[in-house]
Amino acid sequence: TIFLALGAWRISKSNVLTRRMPAVETLGAATVLCTDKTGTLTLNQMTLKRLSSGGREAELKAGEPLSDALHEVLEYAVLASKPDPFDPMEKALRNAGESFLGGTEHLHPGWSLRREYPLSPELLAVSHAWLAEDGKIKLASKGAPEAVFDLCHLPAERREELEEQVTALAAQGLRVLAIARGETTPERLATGHHDLTLEPLGLVGLEDPLRPTVPAAIKECQKAGIRVVMITGDYPVTAQSIARQAGLENAEEVISGPELDAMSDEELARRVRTVQVFARVVPEQKLRLVKALKANREVVAMTGDGVNDAPALKAAHIGIAMGGRGTDVAREAASLVLLDDDFSSIVASVRQGRRIFDNIRKAISFIVAVHVPIAGLSMIPVFFGSWPLLLLPVHIVFLELVIDPSCSLVFEAEEPETGVMERPPRDPGQRLFSLKGLGLSLLQGLSVLAACLAVFLVARVNHAPDAARALTFAALVVAIVAIILANRSWSKTMLGGLTSPNTALWWVLAGTAFFLALVLFVPPVRAVFHFAPVHPSDLLVSLAAGVAGVAWFDLLKLVHRRRAA
Repeated sequence: TIFLALGAWRISKSNVLTRRMPAVETLGAATVLCTDKTGTLTLNQMTLKRLSSGGREAELKAGEPLSDALHEVLEYAVLASKPDPFDPMEKALRNAGESFLGGTEHLHPGWSLRREYPLSPELLAVSHAWLAEDGKIKLASKGAPEAVFDLCHLPAERREELEEQVTALAAQGLRVLAIARGETTPERLATGHHDLTLEPLGLVGLEDPLRPTVPAAIKECQKAGIRVVMITGDYPVTAQSIARQAGLENAEEVISGPELDAMSDEELARRVRTVQVFARVVPEQKLRLVKALKANREVVAMTGDGVNDAPALKAAHIGIAMGGRGTDVAREAASLVLLDDDFSSIVASVRQGRRIFDNIRKAISFIVAVHVPIAGLSMIPVFFGSWPLLLLPVHIVFLELVIDPSCSLVFEAEEPETGVMERPPRDPGQRLFSLKGLGLSLLQGLSVLAACLAVFLVARVNHAPDAARALTFAALVVAIVAIILANRSWSKTMLGGLTSPNTALWWVLAGTAFFLALVLFVPPVRAVFHFAPVHPSDLLVSLAAGVAGVAWFDLLKLVHRRRAA
């Protein structure tokens, strides 16, 4: 519990809030990371970049006038947006309108909104009906190009011509919207969205830059064996362009929302093994993707921000809600909340999740190893009538003062192992403590027990029982410190590990050295521990024996490192 609680605190430093504690440890086993594009891979800072109409195309640049032929496209794009927008895309359109159309007749603050035809999963377009000053109704529509073309009831040839222009803009990584207009009277205003009479006006291309940290974070995921899957509502070609910029391995294969709906569960489970880009996806389809990935025995982390994302966040092994733009419902359903909505923060959390699991295993190895010699030195003298008791209750209390902070603070504070993000995700079914790990811990404990018994047997020949007990105890304390140093890292030696920062370790080492000196050299305290004075040379030999009982583990690390090289 201490490890997970402190792990959650450390992860919060990466701008990730933990709502469910087990998710901290599960992060280290994640094999697939499903992420939204807008706001997570990108900055969610929309700017209107290009306009296209009637074969004319222009890039918008601050301070440069807009061609008269494109005024109407921007005019109706603004009319199809909310008067006081909160959506980044509509904000970008309104800002562009104020910059390029301000002071002209193309902005209409005096018009009143008579009816709104909202966006729906079936029709990704929104239309507004405005009552103009002349009493007529002006219709303005914007949305996904295929949806707007459908509203305009275009013939096949005209539609193909416009789709080529859409593809050209989308290939530049722009989010493309089609703009349409219409005119009617208040009496003839249709109630159904599809019943409106509209004509296509042009296209707008909005830019949402990729976060600078994303390519490096994607590369780190690839090294760690984690497959990144991008899910977006954007046009497929736009999604491909962003995927290439981000560095996804398979950016050429895309599955769209309608294609996903047409697939059986079995076919989808087969395709998600390789496809990394899903476009024109609505939130409800995320749940199918999570189930398909889980059917392939993947450990799935899924991001989401909307109310409709909640089922997918709940179904994923690790649900990650957006803190900046996420809804309360999404945050309640998620295990983690991404406070800065930044993809690289998720990757940093995965790194911390792996570190936490490793450190729990190290702490357990230490606990098993350290209690073998304590149990042995407590019980073995009972079977030999001529031996004095080696460990008394006061000795056990002293040892626990070293052991408890070590397993709860020292190992928790350990930095990640070298290459922690260069190894594949662990099997979620893997036990926290394997037979191999148990064997090594027992071997460490038995070797320390043997070293301490050797010190006692040699010391009792020429020393009184209390002096032999003191030398044996000193060897045991130093051996426990050596076990701590040996288990801090599975790759570095005891001395090599001292270069890694760990403030808690130095407090434990200093406290242990101080209190050991106290019980060995201060007569009143020494009497409480039933020790006798010892010669410095004998003490040095016993301390060396304690270290030698663990030194073989460092030799094992060196052999393993040489084989790995």
